[in-house]
Amino acid sequence: MKKLITILIPAYNEEDVLTHLYDRLKLVTHEISKYDYEFLFINDGSKDRTIEIIKELREIDTRISIIDLSRNFGKEVAMMAGFDYARGDAIIIIDADLQDPPELIPQMIKFWEDGYDDVFARRNSRQGETWFKKWTSATFYKVLQKVTRVPLQQDTGDFRLLDRRCIEALKQLRETQRYTKGMFSWIGFNKKEIRFDRDARFAGETKWNYFKLFDLAIEGITSFTITPLRLSAASGIIISACAFIYMIWIIIKTLIYGNPVEGYPSLMTVMLFIGGIQLISLGIIGEYLGRVFNETKRRPLYFVNQYNNNKIIPTKELPKEQKVTND
Repeated sequence: MKKLITILIPAYNEEDVLTHLYDRLKLVTHEISKYDYEFLFINDGSKDRTIEIIKELREIDTRISIIDLSRNFGKEVAMMAGFDYARGDAIIIIDADLQDPPELIPQMIKFWEDGYDDVFARRNSRQGETWFKKWTSATFYKVLQKVTRVPLQQDTGDFRLLDRRCIEALKQLRETQRYTKGMFSWIGFNKKEIRFDRDARFAGETKWNYFKLFDLAIEGITSFTITPLRLSAASGIIISACAFIYMIWIIIKTLIYGNPVEGYPSLMTVMLFIGGIQLISLGIIGEYLGRVFNETKRRPLYFVNQYNNNKIIPTKELPKEQKVTND
């Protein structure tokens, strides 16, 4: 029996590019006929004709499977839904916008055949992105790498091939505040890097504005390190020590020279500075505490509206692996 490879494609408002993506995937997979393929599209609550187009494609190609989420849960959760429903012995994650070239898939499969469990694509260049976005991205990964003990992959997105045992490991990480790029590194296993030049979007507009990217950066930092909490504690110790020394100086000065009324501007400056540090520290603690609160609710990560045109009744059980069939 042929092994099955699932190509996992999260999609949100990608009506302009889906048919082009399918055409290129079909050509690539036709070249490697010794495997069966599943094209698993995850519709993440799209507001355009994304789900209709995917259903039309399924009518002409039964290798296509569709997960239609009940609303927009975000790409990180959409990928997790794909992990839960994917049937393949290996999974290839690729964005629908064609910035990640499907033509790299044969190379990924080759390294998988050589025994690698995680074949990830690292970007040499990133077309269609501003210098500011590239700079902030590079800076974020440098900072994150310095404050965490997990070796992270720089200039790397979600475009990769994962062996089934990597998927089973990722399925055990059910936290609601997800930073999947870090999880890929955290689970370990045998990794292989390949290089490519990332294209600009084939059509449409990016869904990642700077606010969402900032939120993702916060997720990455709070998910993989407690360094901000330690910095907050260290700042408190240093400021307290300085304040104590300053207090001794004020007492001695008052006892020797008297006239304690002077120094009002400097007193206000110190009070405002310490107040600002306290608010920053409370904000850092609040970020971590909020994530603890979200985890304790133990809510499901997502709900599925339909799977392959069948309505899904929400249950606590994860979807069972399905028997591989050649439709």
